[in-house]
Amino acid sequence: MVRRTKEKVEEVTKCPECGSTRLTRDYDRAELICENCGLVIDEAFIDEGPEWRAFDSEQREKRARTGAPTTPTIHDKGLSTEIGWKNKDSYGKSIPTRSRAQLYRLRKWQRRIRISDATERNLAFALSELDRLASGMGLPRDIRENAAMIYRKGVEKNLIRGRSIESVAAAALYAACRQCGVPRTLDEIAGASKVNRKEVGRTYRFLARELKLQLMPASPADYIPKFASDLKLSGRVESRAQEILKQAVDNELTSGRGPTGVAAAALYIASIQSGERRTQREASEVAGITEVTIRNRYKELIEKLGINLRV
Repeated sequence: MVRRTKEKVEEVTKCPECGSTRLTRDYDRAELICENCGLVIDEAFIDEGPEWRAFDSEQREKRARTGAPTTPTIHDKGLSTEIGWKNKDSYGKSIPTRSRAQLYRLRKWQRRIRISDATERNLAFALSELDRLASGMGLPRDIRENAAMIYRKGVEKNLIRGRSIESVAAAALYAACRQCGVPRTLDEIAGASKVNRKEVGRTYRFLARELKLQLMPASPADYIPKFASDLKLSGRVESRAQEILKQAVDNELTSGRGPTGVAAAALYIASIQSGERRTQREASEVAGITEVTIRNRYKELIEKLGINLRV
């Protein structure tokens, strides 16, 4: 039995049949049901509740009605509005020509008021530089956000004064890579930025000391996947290189050595053993080190670990 009432669904507070206030809204059936007697008080009503339209669990978890989330990669954290450059209104219709001059002035003043002082101007330039570097190196979003947070802390402690924005941005990106376990060499950071390797390293050490960044020393194993991918080696070679590195760590052969040199030497040995040999020059170009370094690390590993190779 379905009984329609003339009242709105929101105004129904009790069952007209038994007087119970235990009412349930079944949004799948669009019905208002009394839990006590089972009467369908209303049907086919419009859902105006707090539910979100979602087609799967992922969309349901990401539901929001407050716009895009804030992000540290934008100088104002994405809280300000932006007037688009398309001369169309919210309905998609073209804006009349007589109104375009006014819209142009609004856009110009909107850009000006978004940056109110020198600090925001510094952040706006630095964060755009960070985004350019990370995009050019193919780094994920979490690293960009970590780098932006490191740079913001540097601005708050007035550590940017006397240093170029490019060098601090590059150093913050290098520190973020170390924190997130996605190591990149100083040569790669310097190659993507406009600053030389020495300046990036000096600024990075300064930031790490002043901001007390908890950065663990880079492990050779962290570089193996990237070097193997650049050398187009199979997963079998990569696994063998990881085994060699584990033996080297157990025998304390990695302490005091550069992680990139040890990783490149382990991959060089694994490539020979697996029949996918790469030259020392190819390995050195990928790792950003000299052939002499790879040769020295290679000799240490095969002598100390007792590896027999037919070179």
